[in-house]
Amino acid sequence: MPDMLVKLYDLPALEPVIAAQRALGVNIRRCMTPEKFLVLDWIREHFSEYWVSEADAGFSAHPTTVMLAHRGDQLLGFACYDTTFKNFFGPTGVDAAERGRGIGTALLLATLQAMRDAGYMYAIIGGAGPVGYYEKAGAAVIPDSEPSRAYRGMLGTDAVHTQGAPSDSFLGMESINQNGDAV
Repeated sequence: MPDMLVKLYDLPALEPVIAAQRALGVNIRRCMTPEKFLVLDWIREHFSEYWVSEADAGFSAHPTTVMLAHRGDQLLGFACYDTTFKNFFGPTGVDAAERGRGIGTALLLATLQAMRDAGYMYAIIGGAGPVGYYEKAGAAVIPDSEPSRAYRGMLGTDAVHTQGAPSDSFLGMESINQNGDAV
């Protein structure tokens, strides 16, 4: 999975995407610190312990760097930035039952907008799984960045970086297709 670069000064309009989600009863917003344990437990249940650690770091910032998608009290997805490294987007994920409804795109654009508002001109998507999906949002693959060197040496990832393990085994996670769906 390569790293990707996004020009934050050239993002698609956010409001129509947020309005479309709102019309479906989905709220996209910045997470509040009191929601930390609910959100981290949800990420643990739906994704991975690595992502829990990254999202946890986003709760130490004020305001937090964790965005949520929810319908009432039902958490549907999340996205983070500045968690593993400064200027990195991710991790991000949407409940498998809710994929394909634009929630991931709304979270992506809301998070990238928050990064732009924080003063960044570019965002890095480290170890981007669904490259085609991110390209649709204007991201470009960074040449010679596969596998992502950002995570080299991280516990549990040695096989990816030194033994040539396939990308779908990265961190023991499911393979993700070009639409961003787990397969």
